[in-house]
Order: sequence, then C-alpha cells, then structure tokens
Amino acid sequence: MEMESMIHKAVKHLCLCFVLVTLSLLPAAAQQGSEKSTSNPPNPLIQALQANGVLSAEDVAKIEKATSAKEAQKRLEDILLSKKVITKEQYDQVISQEAPSVVPNAPSPVVPVAQTEAPEKRPSFLNASISAQGPPNPTEPGAPSLVEREPVQDVVSALVPVRALPVGGLERGKMTPAFKTGGVGITPYGFIKATMIEDSSSPQGDDAPLPYISANTGPNGDPEFHVKARSTRFGSNFEWYDRNPNWTITGKIEGDFEGNFSRADNRNLSTIRSSNPALRLAWARLDYKFDDNNTFSALFGQDWTLFASSTLPNMLETTNLGVGFGTLYERDPQMRAGYTHRFGGLSVEPEFSFDLPASGIPPSNATSTGLADQLGYGEREGPDSNRPEYQARLVFQWRLDHAPGVPPAQIIFSGFNGRRESIVDSGSVPTAYQVYFPRGVTVGSKQNGWDGEWQLPTRWFTLIGKFYSGADLRWFFAGQLYDFFTDTTGLTGLATGTSEDLNTVTFGMSGTTAVVAAQRPVRSEGGFVQIGFPLGRIFHADPAGRNAGWSLYAMYGIDQAKARDLDRLGAGGDRHKGTMAVGSLNYKLNKWVMFSYEQSLYTTYFNQEVALPLFKGTPSRQWNDIREEGGPIFSF
Repeated sequence: MEMESMIHKAVKHLCLCFVLVTLSLLPAAAQQGSEKSTSNPPNPLIQALQANGVLSAEDVAKIEKATSAKEAQKRLEDILLSKKVITKEQYDQVISQEAPSVVPNAPSPVVPVAQTEAPEKRPSFLNASISAQGPPNPTEPGAPSLVEREPVQDVVSALVPVRALPVGGLERGKMTPAFKTGGVGITPYGFIKATMIEDSSSPQGDDAPLPYISANTGPNGDPEFHVKARSTRFGSNFEWYDRNPNWTITGKIEGDFEGNFSRADNRNLSTIRSSNPALRLAWARLDYKFDDNNTFSALFGQDWTLFASSTLPNMLETTNLGVGFGTLYERDPQMRAGYTHRFGGLSVEPEFSFDLPASGIPPSNATSTGLADQLGYGEREGPDSNRPEYQARLVFQWRLDHAPGVPPAQIIFSGFNGRRESIVDSGSVPTAYQVYFPRGVTVGSKQNGWDGEWQLPTRWFTLIGKFYSGADLRWFFAGQLYDFFTDTTGLTGLATGTSEDLNTVTFGMSGTTAVVAAQRPVRSEGGFVQIGFPLGRIFHADPAGRNAGWSLYAMYGIDQAKARDLDRLGAGGDRHKGTMAVGSLNYKLNKWVMFSYEQSLYTTYFNQEVALPLFKGTPSRQWNDIREEGGPIFSF
C-alpha cells in the first residue's frame, strides 16, 4: 500500500514537471525577446488551461501583460500555486528551479502522449488534448460514459460489469467534449439497436418479456414474432468548467423510445412503429476533491436508484431487463450526496438520497375517466404519504485481479424505506360508516427492502449478482409485481369506498368498533447471478484483431412472493414465482458495432391455492416462454 502511494505521488510530480518543463522548452528565439510578440500565436498550453477552467480570462491577461518572458513564467507559477493546482513543496522543489524562461505567446513543442503518463493519470487540465473515450457499452442501461474507464491495454480487456452508478467523484476533464459552447463541454452518445424476436408464448402481446398475468392462452400458447428498433437510445454528457480545479461539475440527459405507443388520429393505423420518446435520465452533479483520498459528491435530478440499481445484468433485451424475474432496479427523481475515502487500494463510499415516493400501483377503479385522471397526474399513493423515500448504499471497491485490462471489483449493500397512503374523502366513505368517519380516512402500508450485490471481474471471467428481500417491491419491478393486500381478518359488516387515487378501501366492524381494514405489503425475495467469459482473451486473440470481441454470458434469476401473503390476496394472488435462464453471445466487429444473439427461458409458477390459469388450453401450474432475440447495435 505504501509503495503504491509513493508511486502515485511520484507520477503526480512527474506530470507537474512535464507541464512546466514543456512551457520552458520553447524556441530559443522566444527567450531572447523581452517584449511580448503580438505576431506569435497564443500558447496552446495556456489555452488548454483556460479552456478547462484552471486559468480565467483575467489570469491569462495578467500573464500576457508581463514585460519579459521570465516575468510571464513567474506569474504563471504564482497563479498555479494560488489555485492549489500545485503545492508549495512542488513549487519550491520543481517549478522554482532555474529553467529557460516561458514566453506566453510562443508555440509549445508537441510531446507524444506515449512519452508522458497515461491519460488517466495526467493532471485534469491536460485532458483537453486526449482523444475521446470509446463508446458506452451498448447493452448497458444508462450507458454512464462519465464512469471511470480503464486505460487502453495491449491485451484483450476483461469483461466490465454494467455499472450504472460510479464510485468516487467524477474526474475533472475526464470527458473529452465533442464541442464546447459558453464554457460547457458537450458530448452526445447513444446507440441504434434493431432486433428480431420470437416468443413461444406471449399472451400479453408485448415485445419484451413480462410475468404471465393473463388468465388464458390460445391452443398453441400465443407465439409471436417481432422486429423492433425502439430500444434505440440517445443522450448527452455535459461538463461545466469552474476556475477552481477541485470542482468537477457534470450532467447527463438521456432518453429512449421504449415508452408507450402514440395514440392520435394520424397514428391510429401505424402505432406499432410510432413509440414515444421518453426521459430516462436527467441530472446534474457536483464533485469536490479535497485530496487524492477524499471526495464529496452531490447529485440532483433523475438517476438510477441507490437501492438495487448498482448491479445490472448485461443483456440484449433491455426494454424490461428481467422485470419480475429477479433483476430489481429503478430510476427516480432524487437528491443525493456521497463521500468517498480511499484506504490505499480500497475505496469506501457511503451514499444517501431523498427520492420521489412511489409505489407504481394502478387504479383498481379503472373506468376510462378514472384511469385517464390517474395517468394524467401520475400515481398519487407515494406523494400522498407526504414524506420522501429514503435510500442509501455502501460500496467497497478494490482491485481483485491486478492483471492488465481488469476493472476493480465491488461489493455493495443498499436499502430503502418508504410509505404509501390512500386518502378517502368524507363523500366516498360508505354510507353505513359515514357516522363513524365524518371527515374521511387515510390508510396506507410500508415499503422497505435491502440487498447485497457483488461484481467480481477477473482476467478469465466476470461474476456479478445480487440478493434482495423486501416488502411492496412493485416499484422496483419485483415481488411478482404485487403491492399490498387488505387484511379483513376478524372484521364483519364489510363495505368499500374509493380513495382519491381511485383504489378500493375496505371498512368493517371489529366487535363494536368501526375500523378501516389494514393494508399490508406483499413480501418477497429473489436475485440473480450472471457469469461472463471474455472469449477473445481466453483464447489469446490479437487485441487489434477481429476475434478479440467475442464474449459469452450465462445468467439465472428468480423473484418470489411470500405464499402466506398471496393467500391473503385471494383470487388476485395467482402468480407465485418467476425464473429466467438467459444465455447471450456477443461479437464486437469494432468499438462501434456489435452483433448479439440471446436465447432465454422465462417461467411463471402459479399459486396452488387459487384456480389455475389455462396454458395452451389446459390448467397448468407454470407458464413458459422460450425466447430468441438477435441483431446488431451501432454505437456513437
């Protein structure tokens, strides 16, 4: 650990030496003039320092007003010291040593990147000249291209886990912008994906797998064939440049076309090719780097949730990404903060967030008017609780395999706590109970959960997965998509009313006392495990050759609701468990184009305590969908 720290410190010193020695090694003719030559082009390094926010316009003007080259160099050194870009020790030991003077407007020599430290280790204000990073992983939900990436290696890279959330602060200048405007760097990204799909059974008619929620299928199980392009994604990263080099200010806007289909007079005949664009991510983020070991982060906007979204499977099918089959994830409007500390080779990051409370409960009183109202203002049961949802995670990151091209490993623990409420106004209370509840009532249920996740990359394989447990996990696409049940045990004289969010609330008598029947969450647990093999690396393919891009993934997931809670749901609690087995073969033609083929089996198991649904015309305790999907992905 101590040796690694000394190496990092030495590299940092070398980088700082490189900056100022480069400034010093200008043509000798430039050193001889004591006056600033207006005919010389601007110094590219000073321009880079200004473009990345290290030098302000006032700083540059102050340097250019120097009456001699030596004075100009001294002014630059003093400015870098005052802004804490360099330390006093470095100033005394490195920069203040005698060296040829700097002429601010003289051209700088070109230094090949290969002769300097790797781009990831260079000072952030030098990154303006580094070539753009490769495209985001096209199968990665969210494609967080601001997340730390590994340097280019002379070997085939190991498989990088899908990481929607970074560990540590985002590094200043890490994003090489496609263009700049008004001090803001902008980098568009995305991918175009087209796939062909065949399902052996798709009774809901969807082009993405869901748990079996229909009551029946046709005699052959309702097989379907689809071709879709609506998984196409687009987005842009942003970076604002502050004059203080300790600040990193970034943002992201991302969308796709996986929302509902259009419904309009001019689209009635063509809805299946006219899906609506939908917002996925929209956030801005502040990172403040106290030193190499301590960073504070804050994010504002819509992003992946701290609970359960840190580890996501690498799959070709991203429209549902294993909804109801063990993956567990969500994207929420939120405000969050985190702190990262590095203990040598171990990084530890606790994060906490206030999220939009939500439960994803559809209105049970789904008349056309009621449903339209519900969709028009969004689900109310979360916000009606009048409290935020609390989420947190704790991440441990270290390098498990020190071989070249292997990303660090992570162990993550996360959890959340929330509540939903239904409000029944006085006019909606059943007539027999209005005397007991003249002002109306409120009733609700708790929501909570926890999970443990692991991401273990090695040179030969990458193993990821998670296990979760909780109550009312519908919003996170788990618990077989159930929310709560109404507990009427011991109650008599039952009657129902309708809440403001269009759900049913039950009233009854407990002995001689009028009560509102308790609403209790459906509890569940599950998870998944996925292993990936970098075939190109295993078989020693040429890193620059066409065979380097082969990879193979195998995955199993399970999501199970508690049987004792389903029994209380009665006829509505028919689904008991969902499993998926998925295999994916990927081939990257180059860093922009990838071809994928995915074979999967999705199964829903039914609760034996209720009437069994009909599958292929006969009562069955399980439903199976053998699914094939394949196609190309073009990234940018």
